[in-house]
Amino acid sequence: MTFETGGERSQEAAALTAARGGDQAAFTALAERYRGQLRVHCYRMLGSFDDAEDMVQETMLRAWRSREAFEGRSLFRTWLYRIATNACLNAIERAPPRLLPVDLVAPVTAAATEPTDSPPSQPPIAPEIPWLQPYPDAQLETVATERTGPEATVEARETIELAFVAALQHLPGRQRAILILAEVVGWSAREIAAMLELSVPAVTSALQRAHTTLRARLPPDRQGRQQNWRQKGAPSAAITDEQRAVLRRFMSAWEQNDPAALTSLLREDARWSMPPAPLWFEGRAAIANMLRLFPPGWRGRQFKLIATGANRQPAAAAYLREPGEQRYRLSGVLVLRIEGGSIADITTFGPALCARFGLPETRD
Repeated sequence: MTFETGGERSQEAAALTAARGGDQAAFTALAERYRGQLRVHCYRMLGSFDDAEDMVQETMLRAWRSREAFEGRSLFRTWLYRIATNACLNAIERAPPRLLPVDLVAPVTAAATEPTDSPPSQPPIAPEIPWLQPYPDAQLETVATERTGPEATVEARETIELAFVAALQHLPGRQRAILILAEVVGWSAREIAAMLELSVPAVTSALQRAHTTLRARLPPDRQGRQQNWRQKGAPSAAITDEQRAVLRRFMSAWEQNDPAALTSLLREDARWSMPPAPLWFEGRAAIANMLRLFPPGWRGRQFKLIATGANRQPAAAAYLREPGEQRYRLSGVLVLRIEGGSIADITTFGPALCARFGLPETRD
């Protein structure tokens, strides 16, 4: 919950008075209410769950150290967002943006996926690249239930999807912050201008430029939707029954080593990327060829898939058992974007990028 009513504001004021007097327990109790939403905010800014967690810790530390300077002219939550945003902007200046394979290399097309005498068992990986990380849905559940009303749109599905977060990473830091604060958090141009020490026209201009970049970066069926979702109301945060059904069919086809069934679930313009490998396939024909050459059961491999969720999208944790092995080991998390009952995008994240999902490394 947030402190919105008069009584709740009084509780916040009392807690802040105690915190300014050095009561760390009172400060922690107050600040921890906002940890989840701050982490999501930092994730959108940075494209990394790990970095977002670090920024939240930094935000809490900075807030505690400067607690006496908070005069209560704004909500405590607003003050925390200001600290978190500035911490993220500093981080963006120091580090390269988080990427997906589509940002780095040309796609593999149908013509490029021809048989070879010695096909590789694994694509070459590049762990040194700062890859975009998925956000476990289990870490979103508590955040989504903390608020109701307009602020609940902060957790709207379309503003946490991989496509949206990936597109954000192509914006300069200030544009990124302005768009998130305006379109997701719901701040006015005047509030953003005050926080970033800009003029209102400068904020408005930056927001227009950010929208232009997003239109160019988002998939065609997502372009423009980020600009009108707030007027239409926040989209459902839940994965739909139709999406669950497609996920079940995908998992069954994968476990049964059925490339034809997998291909039938794809849209004509489907994409499949595989971080931390700088590799992605464009189009159903290219993916079909890849599955024909290297099906899930290639060279006797076996899989078990477990349903999960990431970025409010259907996902599956894949466990692989190589011939001769006794147990299945985690090989990655496959995140699906499903549009109109078909799979439009698959992103297969390697285990190192999914550590925050809390998945067991092996299973029977």
